Amino acid sequence: MSAAKVKMRGKKMRNQPVSVQYPSSSAQNGGDTPNPERTKNPHQRGGWVRGHQKDGGGYTKEMPKHITAGSFASARAAEVQAMLTAVTKTTGSCHVYGALPKHMRRRSMSHNTKRLPRRLRDVANRMREKSLQAGSKKKKEQPKSKSRKARRRHGNLLLEFNRRQRKNMWLETHIWHAKRFHMVKKWGYCLGDRPTYKCYRACYRAMSSHCLLQDLSYYCCIELQGEEDKLLACLSLLTSKETGPTFAAALSLSGRRQGSVVLYRAGQYPSQPLGPVTFLWRPLVPVVIPAGVVLTPEPESEKTPEAQQVTGTKRKHSGKDASVPPAKKILGDGTRSPTTAVTWKSSSTGIVINDLTLELVRYRLIGPQSHSVLAETLEAATDCHEIDKSQSSPLWWPEHCKDENKMNLHQQQADVYHILKGIYSTGELPPGTVLGLTVDDPRVTLPTKKVKALPCVKQAQEVDEEKRKELMLQGVPEHCCQSYLWEQSVRDNVTDNKISEQQLNRMKSEVLVPGSRLSPIPLQGRVPILLVHQPGKQVGHEMSSWGAGWDLLLPKGWGMAFWVPLVYRGVRIGGLNMTLKHSQNKGVSHFPHDYPDCPAGVRFQEEQESELLDKFKRRPPAKRTNYIKHGCLAPFRCPWQQLAEEWELITREAESQTTTEADTVMEEKMTSRRDITVTKPQSHVTVLRNRKSLRLLSGWCKPTTSKGQRRCRVGEVPPLDRSAATSFLATHVMSLVWVRLSLLSKGKPEFHAMVCVPTAEDLQLLKKGSSSTGPQEPPHKDHFKSRIKRKKKGNKKTSTPALLPKTDSNESDLPSTSEPNPTTSKDPKSSSQSTSDLIFGLWPDPLPSVTSHCSRVTLGWVTQGDFSLSAGCGEALGFVSVAGLLNTFVNQPMEHRGTLLLRNPTSLHYRFAKINIEV
Repeated sequence: MSAAKVKMRGKKMRNQPVSVQYPSSSAQNGGDTPNPERTKNPHQRGGWVRGHQKDGGGYTKEMPKHITAGSFASARAAEVQAMLTAVTKTTGSCHVYGALPKHMRRRSMSHNTKRLPRRLRDVANRMREKSLQAGSKKKKEQPKSKSRKARRRHGNLLLEFNRRQRKNMWLETHIWHAKRFHMVKKWGYCLGDRPTYKCYRACYRAMSSHCLLQDLSYYCCIELQGEEDKLLACLSLLTSKETGPTFAAALSLSGRRQGSVVLYRAGQYPSQPLGPVTFLWRPLVPVVIPAGVVLTPEPESEKTPEAQQVTGTKRKHSGKDASVPPAKKILGDGTRSPTTAVTWKSSSTGIVINDLTLELVRYRLIGPQSHSVLAETLEAATDCHEIDKSQSSPLWWPEHCKDENKMNLHQQQADVYHILKGIYSTGELPPGTVLGLTVDDPRVTLPTKKVKALPCVKQAQEVDEEKRKELMLQGVPEHCCQSYLWEQSVRDNVTDNKISEQQLNRMKSEVLVPGSRLSPIPLQGRVPILLVHQPGKQVGHEMSSWGAGWDLLLPKGWGMAFWVPLVYRGVRIGGLNMTLKHSQNKGVSHFPHDYPDCPAGVRFQEEQESELLDKFKRRPPAKRTNYIKHGCLAPFRCPWQQLAEEWELITREAESQTTTEADTVMEEKMTSRRDITVTKPQSHVTVLRNRKSLRLLSGWCKPTTSKGQRRCRVGEVPPLDRSAATSFLATHVMSLVWVRLSLLSKGKPEFHAMVCVPTAEDLQLLKKGSSSTGPQEPPHKDHFKSRIKRKKKGNKKTSTPALLPKTDSNESDLPSTSEPNPTTSKDPKSSSQSTSDLIFGLWPDPLPSVTSHCSRVTLGWVTQGDFSLSAGCGEALGFVSVAGLLNTFVNQPMEHRGTLLLRNPTSLHYRFAKINIEV
């Protein structure tokens, strides 16, 4: 009998009465006594047998001579009870039709009970009534959904949108992006990741020659208010002068420049970083007001316990409002009351912290013609009429026009904005320049069709050449950096009195000449903005100022009013993916991808590992890449801590040996550590951000241009030898350094690619030419493949896991002495657990030595890699160990210093690459 038939038979017989058997002593009391002759036959199958038996069913036919009434009654009662149970319980489904034989069943019986036999009609009617009652109850609990026409009405649509924003907030441009982008849920927001159409090269051309637009309103914005001395004293604990300009930089403190720093926990530099931050000081005005600074941390930056107390709880609904979504359109952070901001005030210093997240709209324009797009889209606000000035108005602009000093400042800001139109490229301005301005509603000047904004030659000729040179050299004057966007009362007034699209279209329809400009502009159409210049590429020796642009800051509620006019000027729209490519082409680290020592970077690496592992498991085993054979220990993550610890141990052991035996000792130590497993301790690896140390390392690696075509000029640096390397590593032995790698030949680096040290034989290949192919990694042996196969076979044979670890002691399945064996353990429980956690093609935890696992010593890994359209070759960005890098430089000849090997996780081919440390 096949397995399917046995299973079907077992299902039918599960509720049938079992044979009630008693011991031999109860045979005289009415129990059944098995026939001994039947049990003698070993080939006879026991249990229930279908059909008539020749020997009378296997039981004796003789009548008992006497019986006991009590025992006989109990035996019969048990049989009767089993029979009643079998009769009352159906063998198949619970429907009454199961009581009929198969040849009498009809489909029409389900809706016409008269087709059933009379003995079953009552039961069928009761079951039908019961099902109808249950269906009516469900209909009352879940009312019928409205038609699409009703659901698309404005009120119902608004309620639905607000309901969908309970868990993940929407930006003001969400609906625009949702129609054109692949959306992802990140950091509590719904953000556009990449467009649904192919535009990678088009976006690169826009960043290189025209303009790319992005919505960065998801950035956290925190405002600090207090006395300047106290603010600087508190903020100085979070930064260090060794990493570059801090909050106390002169240009940034005056409010003329935007600064950027990396924050650390108070007094913990260079360990325990929190993340990068851009900051902007409020310019000083004649009126005595407390100083203020706006911090813009990246969206995933980690909050310290102190910062959590500062900002309080946000995006948490109260119990009353959790069930009913608001009927009004959500502007800003809808999870808190619009009248109460999240604030905290220090009792000791008096510093006030305001959380302005989603209270400001932030757009970023990237490209050399970003200023041309702004010049055509935005126009300086026009003055009010004398009639409007004489009357009192609830709007902020008429009251502002009554003050001559304020209007003089506005005219000076408009003149500086007019000079911007005569600049050829955005990169010509000083980095971080700030300009405050008040503009008219851009919807008034919206063109009828899309046009590409280009620099105007006539406007460039009208601008005074001396003023333009002064603006390019010195930037915007300090008094022109002021903006009424700093004042909360003005922001609220502008947001509450915004003209709706319906009212604005009605006013345009009443114009005598269709398509002409609306005049006069309504008083509600004056918006204070802040223009912040974003510097382009500032490191390296190529493509200086590439990727420069402007950040446009607006009050909330005006997002789409400025977004659509900017789109109509021919800009390209980018998402999160293009933000990463922009950072890659600029050669700067991207948060949180390239911050492995930050809590947010560690969390991002864990999330990325789980996503890549899930994607890897979804593929069939035959279609997966066997990373064990490729010699890749961690294809989905980068074990930075283990890498730094291993190089620290190698460096300490090498210091105790003589200089002549240093190379031999390194190879011996690497071989002896193959069987050592490294556990996962507390992370204390750091990224080197000391500017002085980075310049020294950059000079030692002999920086060159892309593809190593020519050397770059660097200042004088001390020669590199053993003593210099030892003194440098005294303070940076557990550090990683951010590097840029350019492939010398063809190839496209991928993320998590390995950066390795070439041998002397590998460097000989470079003499044949720069286009020579690199060496090959010999294929590794997969020692876990046989264990996985035995595990599958064991699961098929039996469901008990006791047979799985039985074959782990076989010597033929253990790795050889030349390969690491991380699963060897004296504890049988650990070995069985490791066998059950095995995944085909991946190394299990804990990992063996990451530095000596392959034939070439590993220095680090790549975090960003792709073919660079700007350099015309494959470029990679990543981290390498400082100790390993210096050890490599000391052992390499001068003509090949800085030449390393790069290998993708899915390949066995090494590629030659030139390393550059750009400061």
